[in-house]
Amino acid sequence: MSHSYFDTENNGRKSFELPGARPHYNPDRPGQVEHIFLYLHLDIPKQSYQGSCSIRLLPIRSGIDRLVLDAVNLNIHSVQVDEVAQKFDYDGEQLSIQLDQPTELEKRILIAIAYSAEKPQRGIYFIQPDKHYPHKPTQVWTQGEDEDSRFWFPCFDYPGQLSTSEIRVRVPKPLVAISNGELIETIEEGAEKIYHWSQQQVHPTYLMTLAVGDFAEIRDEWQGKPVTYYVEKGREADAKRSMGKTPRMVEFLSEKYGYPYPFPKYAQVCVDDFIFGGMENTSATLLTDRCLLDERAAYDNRNTESLVVHELAHQWFGDLLVIKHWSHAWIKEGMASYSEVMWTEHEYSAEEAAYYRLIEARSYLSEDSSRYRRPMVTHVYREAIELYDRHIYEKGSCVYHMIRAELGEELFWHAIQTFVQDNAHKTVETIDLLRAIDKATGRNLAFLFDQYVYRGGHPDFKVAYSWDGDANLAKVTVTQTQADQNSSKNLFDLKIPIGFGFVQTGEPVQLTTFTVRVNQPEQSFYFPLSAKPDFISFDVGNHFLKTATLEYPLPELKAQLESDPDPISRIYAATALAKKGGLEATKALSKALTKEPFWGVRVEVAKQLAEVKLDQAFDGLVVGLKDKNPYVRRAVVNALATIKTHDSYKAVKEIVQEGDRSYYVEAAAATAIGAIAAANLDEKPKEEKVIKLLKSVLEEKAGWNEVVRSGAVNGLAELKTSEAALNLLLEYTKQGVPQALRLAAIRALGKISVGQTPVNLERILDRLAELAKETFFLTQVAVVTALGKMETPKAIGVLRSLSEQTPDGRVRRYADEEIANVQKHIGPETALRQLREELDQVKKQNQELKSRLENLEAKSK
Repeated sequence: MSHSYFDTENNGRKSFELPGARPHYNPDRPGQVEHIFLYLHLDIPKQSYQGSCSIRLLPIRSGIDRLVLDAVNLNIHSVQVDEVAQKFDYDGEQLSIQLDQPTELEKRILIAIAYSAEKPQRGIYFIQPDKHYPHKPTQVWTQGEDEDSRFWFPCFDYPGQLSTSEIRVRVPKPLVAISNGELIETIEEGAEKIYHWSQQQVHPTYLMTLAVGDFAEIRDEWQGKPVTYYVEKGREADAKRSMGKTPRMVEFLSEKYGYPYPFPKYAQVCVDDFIFGGMENTSATLLTDRCLLDERAAYDNRNTESLVVHELAHQWFGDLLVIKHWSHAWIKEGMASYSEVMWTEHEYSAEEAAYYRLIEARSYLSEDSSRYRRPMVTHVYREAIELYDRHIYEKGSCVYHMIRAELGEELFWHAIQTFVQDNAHKTVETIDLLRAIDKATGRNLAFLFDQYVYRGGHPDFKVAYSWDGDANLAKVTVTQTQADQNSSKNLFDLKIPIGFGFVQTGEPVQLTTFTVRVNQPEQSFYFPLSAKPDFISFDVGNHFLKTATLEYPLPELKAQLESDPDPISRIYAATALAKKGGLEATKALSKALTKEPFWGVRVEVAKQLAEVKLDQAFDGLVVGLKDKNPYVRRAVVNALATIKTHDSYKAVKEIVQEGDRSYYVEAAAATAIGAIAAANLDEKPKEEKVIKLLKSVLEEKAGWNEVVRSGAVNGLAELKTSEAALNLLLEYTKQGVPQALRLAAIRALGKISVGQTPVNLERILDRLAELAKETFFLTQVAVVTALGKMETPKAIGVLRSLSEQTPDGRVRRYADEEIANVQKHIGPETALRQLREELDQVKKQNQELKSRLENLEAKSK
């Protein structure tokens, strides 16, 4: 371990390491687990099962007289080793077996454990209809990552142990059981059926799975291997629509990784109430049924496509190559996330892939700035699940892209293929990736890993430009604003390309590029050019993970927005233009909203138009409601919600009443109506009319995943002083309300709480305290989210209680973090909020005056 694994400086951010965090390492190995055999007899109505677990172990040394297995809240009935009963101790978390005969080197032993479980809280989940949700399907499914397999069978539960496995399960007809590997036998016995699955490639315990339900099976294939989709009956068309590209994805990833899909089949099982988006169990991925798209949802939802390719990529990165310890999870999660980028590039375009990378980078940057900063590789945490954050997914993806940019296309894929081929069916750590890169390319990328992987953070650049016409010199000054200006602390040392663009009508843009080494707090670079450039492009290609503030003159920014070949550079220019403000910047952005060819840039232009505090911005924005691309229309609606005028209200109201082909545009409009109505304006529509309109959405717009009605719920939450809106929200937190809508209503209670009377605040707290007693993971997360937005110390008590009682490490961490947020909201924060509201009023008045002045100046020219 390097000392650089530990980020001891908080850089003004909250610490990742919460009280109770400590270093975690894999335990000492008593031997190599070679095979695990599970036999389960499910009693679904009673949410219980009888089981036996057999583990074949090859001892790694002689003289071991005690074996310690992970087993949580199981009933251990007996333990045998080589068919001889053994003494054991069990404390509810670990099973300690006292061996009659100590181990002998390389003499295999067979451990057989008979056990049972009733209403397990983790690991294995029983889904059944009840009085509130009578149409819920009957299903049983498992979830092992990170360390939850111990909740459904005794095991050495850490990723460093790889073994083959078998699962033999008895289920009632007509239910089917899906598991890892190949189905080698089915036996019918009266009203029950036995399924016997065998996984002959080694994998860790957290990737062992079981899914049981009355599924429809849709069959596909790739090069003769079965590719199957399991969904609730009646949703076969949704399955094909949502997962039908899987065989092409298998072909694509097999080629990219240089290793044909390594398992005998690939199944995707969509289950109800799943606690993740998906889980890459070896050869049998589980997915949330919320990923299934109806025809209208498929119009502008690529999240499912990204989810499918992400989990498939794990069959190589995570399943074929298994991380040796949780601290190296970025290797698999980063590549799975980067595979979403790769697939976007392959299936759509390089521009779309670049924009996808920007969204991923922003996701990480948001966590870094608002939650915590940490190194990507760290052993210090409370529970391993805490590591599964935006640092290992989105930042991990960005790191893989930087490796690709540094090595070039050919060498990058050669390095990745070397990494996969050399480590197939083995465990890996971060150093193994560095070694594979060195072996395949001769390049030592330790400098990149030291800066981006083994320490937290990224560079924040401020880039200024000026032109010396007498000397024909371009001057670019680069400041690393994240760095200590008097020392090398937090500095990044990178070689960054800077381009100068020359635009001639009817000709392709000419880009003259220089690469400079940026390694000081502030540096000025001088570039001799034949003529003054039309625009400047910092970090040509935008391959580095960074933030960049551009301080260029207005003409150069306008030219870059219009002509830079890279869409991300055009987005940077739009952001810089909006910060400059003024009528000329507004006109440039308005023009881009109609003329820019790539929808991703138009989305960002819409966002930036809303940042320009001029009335003329509305005129530029409103035309975007007719954009052919739904992502742009949605961005325009969201932008109009921030303008909060009578005109913006009318424009958005029309969408709420008339609808849109996109669920998401309709949802955004419903939310925007509430936000605009809540603004303290003379033109403010009557509260009763807005609530009536949103209530009509709630009554009439039930549909796919409750997207539109959730938008209406969010719109109601904007009406923070309305008791009528609160009463409506409370109704939708009741059992029986569709889960997605109910969760949205629970979250909305936190937002609406900040303007409510003390009596209503108590009603909200009482309801959230009641909801906090429910055990479903997503309900608990929604409750924590709501409480974290409140501005009363009483919310802290509910959060503390939930933190102490929940069995889920993620909920515990979220609750502990939100306690700190509530403490910030109380007192000075509330006063600051009131000041901000008053300041907003002053800004609004200034905007009106400034808008008139800009018009007068424009007329006088």
